[in-house]
Amino acid sequence: MDVLPDPWLLADPQLWASLLTLTVMEIVLGVDNLVLLAVMADRLPERRRGAARRIGLLAALGTRLALLSSITWIMRLTAPVIALSWHSFSWRDLILVTGGLFLVYKGTSEIHHRIEGEAQAETAPARHAGFAATIVQIALLDVVFSLDSVITAVGMANRLGVMMAAVIIAVGIMMLASGPVAGFINRHPTVKMLALSFLLLIGMTLIGDGFGAHIPKGYIYAAMGFSALVEALNQAAARRRRGPARPEGTPGAPG
Repeated sequence: MDVLPDPWLLADPQLWASLLTLTVMEIVLGVDNLVLLAVMADRLPERRRGAARRIGLLAALGTRLALLSSITWIMRLTAPVIALSWHSFSWRDLILVTGGLFLVYKGTSEIHHRIEGEAQAETAPARHAGFAATIVQIALLDVVFSLDSVITAVGMANRLGVMMAAVIIAVGIMMLASGPVAGFINRHPTVKMLALSFLLLIGMTLIGDGFGAHIPKGYIYAAMGFSALVEALNQAAARRRRGPARPEGTPGAPG
Protein backbone atom coordinates (compact mmCIF):
# COMPACT_ATOMS: atom_id res chain seq x y z
CA MET A 1 0.00 0.00 0.00
CA ASP A 2 1.50 3.33 -1.10
CA VAL A 3 2.05 5.98 1.54
CA LEU A 4 2.33 8.93 -0.87
CA PRO A 5 0.65 9.10 -4.28
CA ASP A 6 2.77 9.42 -7.39
CA PRO A 7 2.89 13.12 -8.44
CA TRP A 8 1.31 12.17 -11.76
CA LEU A 9 -1.63 10.64 -9.92
CA LEU A 10 -2.55 14.01 -8.41
CA ALA A 11 -4.27 14.79 -11.70
CA ASP A 12 -6.33 11.61 -11.47
CA PRO A 13 -10.03 12.48 -10.84
CA GLN A 14 -10.52 9.09 -9.19
CA LEU A 15 -7.98 9.97 -6.50
CA TRP A 16 -9.76 13.24 -5.69
CA ALA A 17 -13.16 11.53 -5.74
CA SER A 18 -11.80 8.94 -3.31
CA LEU A 19 -10.43 11.70 -1.06
CA LEU A 20 -13.75 13.60 -1.08
CA THR A 21 -15.84 10.48 -0.42
CA LEU A 22 -13.58 9.31 2.38
CA THR A 23 -13.48 12.78 3.98
CA VAL A 24 -17.29 12.96 4.02
CA MET A 25 -17.47 9.45 5.47
CA GLU A 26 -14.96 10.35 8.19
CA ILE A 27 -16.99 13.45 9.10
CA VAL A 28 -20.20 11.40 9.28
CA LEU A 29 -18.48 8.81 11.47
CA GLY A 30 -17.22 11.67 13.66
CA VAL A 31 -20.68 13.00 14.53
CA ASP A 32 -20.95 10.76 17.59
CA ASN A 33 -17.44 11.85 18.58
CA LEU A 34 -18.55 15.51 18.56
CA VAL A 35 -21.58 14.71 20.73
CA LEU A 36 -19.35 12.81 23.16
CA LEU A 37 -16.87 15.72 23.38
CA ALA A 38 -19.65 18.25 24.01
CA VAL A 39 -21.21 16.15 26.78
CA MET A 40 -17.98 15.20 28.54
CA ALA A 41 -16.49 18.71 28.40
CA ASP A 42 -19.69 20.19 29.85
CA ARG A 43 -18.77 19.04 33.37
CA LEU A 44 -15.55 21.07 33.29
CA PRO A 45 -15.16 24.75 34.21
CA GLU A 46 -16.24 26.86 31.24
CA ARG A 47 -12.76 28.25 30.62
CA ARG A 48 -11.40 24.72 30.12
CA ARG A 49 -14.10 23.26 27.90
CA GLY A 50 -12.60 24.55 24.66
CA ALA A 51 -9.19 23.18 25.58
CA ALA A 52 -10.68 19.79 26.42
CA ARG A 53 -12.48 19.62 23.06
CA ARG A 54 -9.35 20.61 21.14
CA ILE A 55 -7.15 18.14 23.01
CA GLY A 56 -9.78 15.45 22.48
CA LEU A 57 -9.88 16.02 18.72
CA LEU A 58 -6.08 16.20 18.48
CA ALA A 59 -5.93 12.90 20.38
CA ALA A 60 -8.47 11.47 17.93
CA LEU A 61 -6.32 12.64 15.01
CA GLY A 62 -3.17 11.15 16.53
CA THR A 63 -4.94 7.86 17.26
CA ARG A 64 -6.34 7.58 13.73
CA LEU A 65 -2.99 8.36 12.08
CA ALA A 66 -1.18 5.90 14.35
CA LEU A 67 -3.72 3.18 13.58
CA LEU A 68 -3.53 3.89 9.84
CA SER A 69 0.24 3.51 10.05
CA SER A 70 -0.30 0.07 11.59
CA ILE A 71 -2.79 -1.29 9.07
CA THR A 72 -1.44 -4.85 9.20
CA TRP A 73 -1.88 -4.89 12.98
CA ILE A 74 -5.33 -3.31 12.67
CA MET A 75 -6.56 -5.99 10.29
CA ARG A 76 -5.37 -8.66 12.74
CA LEU A 77 -7.68 -7.15 15.37
CA THR A 78 -10.61 -8.68 13.50
CA ALA A 79 -9.27 -12.23 13.94
CA PRO A 80 -11.11 -14.25 16.67
CA VAL A 81 -9.32 -14.49 20.01
CA ILE A 82 -12.16 -15.89 22.14
CA ALA A 83 -14.36 -18.59 20.64
CA LEU A 84 -17.62 -19.49 22.36
CA SER A 85 -20.28 -21.87 21.14
CA TRP A 86 -22.54 -18.99 20.10
CA HIS A 87 -20.06 -16.29 19.07
CA SER A 88 -16.36 -15.62 18.49
CA PHE A 89 -14.90 -12.39 19.83
CA SER A 90 -12.00 -10.52 18.26
CA TRP A 91 -9.98 -7.78 19.93
CA ARG A 92 -12.06 -5.28 17.97
CA ASP A 93 -15.26 -6.80 19.40
CA LEU A 94 -13.92 -6.66 22.95
CA ILE A 95 -12.85 -3.02 22.54
CA LEU A 96 -16.26 -2.08 21.11
CA VAL A 97 -18.14 -3.82 23.94
CA THR A 98 -15.95 -2.16 26.58
CA GLY A 99 -16.38 1.26 25.01
CA GLY A 100 -20.12 0.73 24.60
CA LEU A 101 -20.54 -0.25 28.24
CA PHE A 102 -18.64 2.87 29.31
CA LEU A 103 -20.84 5.11 27.14
CA VAL A 104 -24.00 3.53 28.56
CA TYR A 105 -22.65 4.08 32.08
CA LYS A 106 -21.59 7.64 31.26
CA GLY A 107 -24.90 8.54 29.63
CA THR A 108 -26.93 7.01 32.47
CA SER A 109 -24.91 8.73 35.20
CA GLU A 110 -25.10 12.10 33.40
CA ILE A 111 -28.87 11.79 32.93
CA HIS A 112 -29.18 10.92 36.63
CA HIS A 113 -27.06 13.97 37.44
CA ARG A 114 -29.32 16.24 35.35
CA ILE A 115 -32.54 14.89 36.85
CA GLU A 116 -31.47 14.61 40.47
CA GLY A 117 -29.53 17.86 40.46
CA GLU A 118 -26.42 16.88 42.35
CA ALA A 119 -24.50 19.60 44.17
CA GLN A 120 -22.32 21.63 41.82
CA ALA A 121 -19.91 23.10 44.35
CA GLU A 122 -16.40 21.80 43.72
CA THR A 123 -13.02 22.91 44.95
CA ALA A 124 -10.31 24.03 42.52
CA PRO A 125 -8.15 20.87 42.95
CA ALA A 126 -11.18 18.68 42.26
CA ARG A 127 -11.85 20.59 39.05
CA HIS A 128 -8.26 20.17 37.98
CA ALA A 129 -8.48 16.44 38.65
CA GLY A 130 -11.75 16.37 36.73
CA PHE A 131 -10.03 17.96 33.73
CA ALA A 132 -7.27 15.34 33.74
CA ALA A 133 -9.76 12.50 34.17
CA THR A 134 -11.92 13.86 31.35
CA ILE A 135 -8.95 14.05 28.97
CA VAL A 136 -7.97 10.45 29.81
CA GLN A 137 -11.54 9.23 29.23
CA ILE A 138 -11.78 11.08 25.91
CA ALA A 139 -8.41 9.70 24.78
CA LEU A 140 -9.44 6.12 25.61
CA LEU A 141 -12.79 6.49 23.86
CA ASP A 142 -10.99 7.94 20.85
CA VAL A 143 -9.48 4.48 20.38
CA VAL A 144 -12.99 2.96 20.26
CA PHE A 145 -14.33 5.51 17.77
CA SER A 146 -11.12 5.42 15.72
CA LEU A 147 -11.26 1.66 15.12
CA ASP A 148 -14.41 1.79 12.99
CA SER A 149 -13.20 4.95 11.29
CA VAL A 150 -9.87 3.42 10.33
CA ILE A 151 -11.33 0.07 9.26
CA THR A 152 -13.85 1.95 7.09
CA ALA A 153 -11.04 3.99 5.56
CA VAL A 154 -9.02 0.87 4.77
CA GLY A 155 -12.06 -0.66 3.08
CA MET A 156 -12.76 2.42 0.95
CA ALA A 157 -9.27 3.40 -0.24
CA ASN A 158 -6.04 1.62 -1.07
CA ARG A 159 -3.59 4.51 -0.67
CA LEU A 160 -2.37 5.40 2.79
CA GLY A 161 -1.67 9.01 1.77
CA VAL A 162 -5.29 9.49 0.71
CA MET A 163 -6.58 7.96 3.94
CA MET A 164 -4.34 10.14 6.11
CA ALA A 165 -5.28 13.28 4.16
CA ALA A 166 -8.99 12.50 4.55
CA VAL A 167 -8.61 11.95 8.30
CA ILE A 168 -6.67 15.21 8.76
CA ILE A 169 -9.24 17.22 6.76
CA ALA A 170 -12.18 15.61 8.60
CA VAL A 171 -10.71 16.26 12.06
CA GLY A 172 -9.90 19.85 11.05
CA ILE A 173 -13.53 20.42 10.05
CA MET A 174 -14.75 18.79 13.27
CA MET A 175 -12.43 21.04 15.27
CA LEU A 176 -14.07 24.09 13.69
CA ALA A 177 -17.54 22.69 14.35
CA SER A 178 -16.95 21.47 17.92
CA GLY A 179 -17.33 24.91 19.52
CA PRO A 180 -20.69 25.82 17.89
CA VAL A 181 -22.06 22.31 18.47
CA ALA A 182 -21.06 22.32 22.15
CA GLY A 183 -22.36 25.87 22.62
CA PHE A 184 -25.74 24.99 21.12
CA ILE A 185 -26.05 21.87 23.29
CA ASN A 186 -25.09 23.76 26.46
CA ARG A 187 -27.52 26.63 25.79
CA HIS A 188 -30.52 24.31 25.53
CA PRO A 189 -31.13 21.91 28.45
CA THR A 190 -33.53 19.73 26.43
CA VAL A 191 -30.96 19.41 23.65
CA LYS A 192 -28.39 18.43 26.27
CA MET A 193 -30.69 15.66 27.48
CA LEU A 194 -31.17 14.57 23.86
CA ALA A 195 -27.38 14.43 23.42
CA LEU A 196 -27.10 12.23 26.51
CA SER A 197 -29.74 9.95 25.04
CA PHE A 198 -27.61 9.76 21.89
CA LEU A 199 -24.72 8.55 24.06
CA LEU A 200 -26.91 5.69 25.28
CA LEU A 201 -27.91 4.89 21.69
CA ILE A 202 -24.30 4.95 20.48
CA GLY A 203 -23.20 2.82 23.44
CA MET A 204 -25.85 0.17 22.75
CA THR A 205 -24.86 0.20 19.07
CA LEU A 206 -21.21 -0.45 19.97
CA ILE A 207 -22.22 -3.29 22.29
CA GLY A 208 -24.39 -4.79 19.56
CA ASP A 209 -21.52 -4.56 17.07
CA GLY A 210 -19.22 -6.25 19.56
CA PHE A 211 -21.65 -9.16 19.89
CA GLY A 212 -22.03 -9.49 16.13
CA ALA A 213 -25.45 -7.81 15.89
CA HIS A 214 -24.41 -5.07 13.47
CA ILE A 215 -26.77 -2.11 13.20
CA PRO A 216 -26.22 -0.06 10.01
CA LYS A 217 -24.93 3.43 10.80
CA GLY A 218 -27.57 4.89 8.50
CA TYR A 219 -30.33 3.72 10.84
CA ILE A 220 -28.59 5.27 13.84
CA TYR A 221 -28.02 8.60 12.13
CA ALA A 222 -31.59 8.61 10.80
CA ALA A 223 -32.91 8.14 14.35
CA MET A 224 -30.61 10.87 15.66
CA GLY A 225 -31.61 13.20 12.82
CA PHE A 226 -35.33 12.60 13.38
CA SER A 227 -34.96 13.22 17.12
CA ALA A 228 -33.03 16.42 16.43
CA LEU A 229 -35.77 17.55 14.00
CA VAL A 230 -38.48 16.95 16.61
CA GLU A 231 -36.45 18.89 19.19
CA ALA A 232 -35.97 21.75 16.71
CA LEU A 233 -39.76 21.89 16.22
CA ASN A 234 -40.22 21.93 20.01
CA GLN A 235 -37.73 24.80 20.31
CA ALA A 236 -39.54 26.75 17.57
CA ALA A 237 -42.93 26.13 19.22
CA ALA A 238 -41.57 27.28 22.60
CA ARG A 239 -40.23 30.50 21.08
CA ARG A 240 -43.58 31.13 19.38
CA ARG A 241 -45.47 30.62 22.66
CA ARG A 242 -43.21 33.10 24.43
CA GLY A 243 -43.71 35.63 21.65
CA PRO A 244 -41.92 38.98 21.37
CA ALA A 245 -41.30 40.84 24.60
CA ARG A 246 -43.77 43.71 25.07
CA PRO A 247 -42.54 47.03 26.48
CA GLU A 248 -43.67 48.06 29.94
CA GLY A 249 -46.85 50.10 30.09
CA THR A 250 -48.55 48.33 27.19
CA PRO A 251 -51.74 46.35 27.93
CA GLY A 252 -50.91 42.91 29.21
CA ALA A 253 -47.29 43.75 29.99
CA PRO A 254 -46.15 42.91 33.52
CA GLY A 255 -46.22 45.87 35.58
